[in-house]
Amino acid sequence: MSEALSAAAVVIEDDDVVRDLLVDIFQSAGLTAFGASSGAEGIEAVAVHEPLITTVDINMPGIDGLETTRRIRDRSATHIIVVSALTDEADAVLALSSGADDFVAKPFRAREFRARIDAVLRRSKAVTPSPKAGAGGPSALPSPPAPASDGAALVHDDLVVDPSTRIAERGGVDVGLTRTEFDLLAALLSTGRRVRTKEELVRVSRGESRGAADAPVTEVEMRTIETHIAKLRRKLGEDPGDPRYIETVRGVGYRLTSAAARE
Repeated sequence: MSEALSAAAVVIEDDDVVRDLLVDIFQSAGLTAFGASSGAEGIEAVAVHEPLITTVDINMPGIDGLETTRRIRDRSATHIIVVSALTDEADAVLALSSGADDFVAKPFRAREFRARIDAVLRRSKAVTPSPKAGAGGPSALPSPPAPASDGAALVHDDLVVDPSTRIAERGGVDVGLTRTEFDLLAALLSTGRRVRTKEELVRVSRGESRGAADAPVTEVEMRTIETHIAKLRRKLGEDPGDPRYIETVRGVGYRLTSAAARE
């Protein structure tokens, strides 16, 4: 039996045809998929099924997709993919700022969407359902194991990133990163002062191995990396004008600052 069979997905989409298509794609990847036709129904489905992945449409009656995403993110660590016919760069940025991990424009190709699911599964191997928390507390989500590494923590100044526990600490305090934020930070720490291009970081966010080419990198995806980095910097208490951890290389990408050398 596939390891993915223990994982669930929730599809929040008011278009029956698109919802059924996404459910079919998730099921073909080995996940148990549940459909929801509204934001309110989707929020409830996430609470009940504790999905590994959740998709959210933006234009829905009642609670729209952005508000749905915010409410889900407040109570769940599920990997959120916004799937929308709104394809402006600003829409993608708004979705990510609301708590989404990824943005896919309609119409999409089933093969490309399946590749994104597979990427999330690669980062969340051997997922098993966690027991629910006590009465009145939030439900615990499956915790993805760490990606393959030599087990060594990555250190930069007072920042410590542990791939074995997927915890990032600043000054000994857990920063509370999402899966995508953690992966981006770990990628930057692993290569030090070498610049990581936005295209490279898109592939990191997808979970693709180096040299893989599951799908071309779009301009919107590269812009979403900027949003992820901005959110990461805020959580690190970073001043972009005087960066302590992440330095922008204009027109190219990002790298670590040299500030770690100071004592």
